[in-house]
Amino acid sequence: MSAVMITRKVRKWEKLPGKNTFCCDGRVMMARQKGVFYLTLFLITGTCALFFAFECPYLAVHLCPAIPVFAVLLFLFVMAMLLRTSFSDPGVLPRALPEEATFIEMEIEAANGNVPAGQRPPPRIRNVQINNQIVKLKYCYTCKIFRPPRASHCSICDNCVDRFDHHCPWVGNCVGKRNYRYFYLFTLSLSLLTIYIFTFDIVHVVMRSMNGGFLNTLKETPGTVLEVLVCFFTLWSVVGLTGFHTYLISLNQTTNEDIKGSWSGKNRGQNPYSHKNIIKNCCEVLCGPTYPSVLDRRGLLQEDTLISSSNPVPQSTKTTAPLIPNEHTPDDAKPSIAASAEKNASPKEEHPAATKVPPLASPETDAETSIAKERAH
Repeated sequence: MSAVMITRKVRKWEKLPGKNTFCCDGRVMMARQKGVFYLTLFLITGTCALFFAFECPYLAVHLCPAIPVFAVLLFLFVMAMLLRTSFSDPGVLPRALPEEATFIEMEIEAANGNVPAGQRPPPRIRNVQINNQIVKLKYCYTCKIFRPPRASHCSICDNCVDRFDHHCPWVGNCVGKRNYRYFYLFTLSLSLLTIYIFTFDIVHVVMRSMNGGFLNTLKETPGTVLEVLVCFFTLWSVVGLTGFHTYLISLNQTTNEDIKGSWSGKNRGQNPYSHKNIIKNCCEVLCGPTYPSVLDRRGLLQEDTLISSSNPVPQSTKTTAPLIPNEHTPDDAKPSIAASAEKNASPKEEHPAATKVPPLASPETDAETSIAKERAH
């Protein structure tokens, strides 16, 4: 058995910790729980397919041909924002390297000093000043870093996310600094699409009922009834969610901060991230710069792997010079050849030839020798 060390290049996304899944060579990043995301795709595409099949042909002829065109554009925009939110990096922060984590631990121990046995160590917190207000930076025991302001650790994805808003199972990803605007545009456009389909479903039923009756219309268009039910029960939640996030954007606040009451209450300070102006807050969230990902998911790493091999190692063969020197033999090799010849000859000299030992005497051999002597005399 022998071991061989092989070095190969791998992408960084293959070695990233956390509970995310990657596709398309690291270009697509999502959470592992994607079942609700597939349900979202099914509800949107299924409802729109029924609308294009039952309502659009009738409304384009009897009302306006632009109705299906606008519905297609709105549907494509909704799908684009959904996929952009689901497949992007929400702002995951890289974990500390072992050397960095050791250095941070040494800094914390030096700052806290010796803690007596039985007492709980003080919380690992650093204070920074933002807009003349003290903001606490909490230490993450999983990622081994002090989280930036407004960052939080997602227990589902097991990552620290910058400007963490919430984890949305409907999009199959966290919502954070890098995809929040696309999430808001998704909810806003989905609200408009739901209202659009629900409104023209009612118009379609009313126009058909004027000619053939209400019950006959429902029998002729069963897809319309299904669309109305789906839109009616999803309209309130989607529109309510859009209104809630519109309120948060106007205050430049996140869902996580609103739930924890970070900037509300008697003993809480004012929001240091708010510009005290609704238009400025909306422009910062929706029209601000697009931040690059700090993960470098498609970067290259060198990985050393040890592979055991069952093939025997071939023995090395040595070529020796001839025993008798000739004109082709180099001069420096002749003494060694002579020495080897002496060594080969020495065993023969040390062991002389063995003398012949006569056979042992026996009765038969004694009789034969006596007869031979008598004949000689």
